[in-house]
Amino acid sequence: METFSILPILQKIPIFQDLNEQDHKEIIDRITLQYFPANTIIFSEGDPGDKMYIIKTGLVKVFKTENSQEKELAILGENEFFGEMALISEAPRNASIITLEECELFTFSKQDFLKLTSTNQHMATIINDEFIKRVKENQKYDI
Repeated sequence: METFSILPILQKIPIFQDLNEQDHKEIIDRITLQYFPANTIIFSEGDPGDKMYIIKTGLVKVFKTENSQEKELAILGENEFFGEMALISEAPRNASIITLEECELFTFSKQDFLKLTSTNQHMATIINDEFIKRVKENQKYDI
C-alpha cells in the first residue's frame, strides 16, 4: 500500500489523528484500493455504514434528498475522506455519495476496523475517547 501518500491523510482524520506510527501502519496494511466509474453511487442516505473512504483520485458529491429535492452538501476531491463515523457508529449513513468522475478510493472496512481495535487496546482507547469527544461536541448544537 502507498504508505507515504495515505499516512498524512490518516493523520488528518479526527478518529485517527492521535494514533502512533505503529497504529497507523496497522490501518494502512488493511486499506484496499477500489475503482469507481463516473456517476456511481458509492452509498445512499440510510444505508448501513460498512466502510470509510479516502479519495486517491477523482471527485465525489455529497448530497441529501429533502422533499424530493437533491441538496448538495459538498464536493470532495483528492486526499479528502468520508464515511469515517461508520467505523464506530451503528447509525445509518446520513448522506449519499456519487462519483462525479472516475475515482480511485482507498477503503477501510468496518470489519477490519473492529478486528484491529479488538486486538489493539491502545488504538481502541484513543479512538473511543475521540468518538466520545465528537459526540459531546455534536450534542452542543442539538437544541
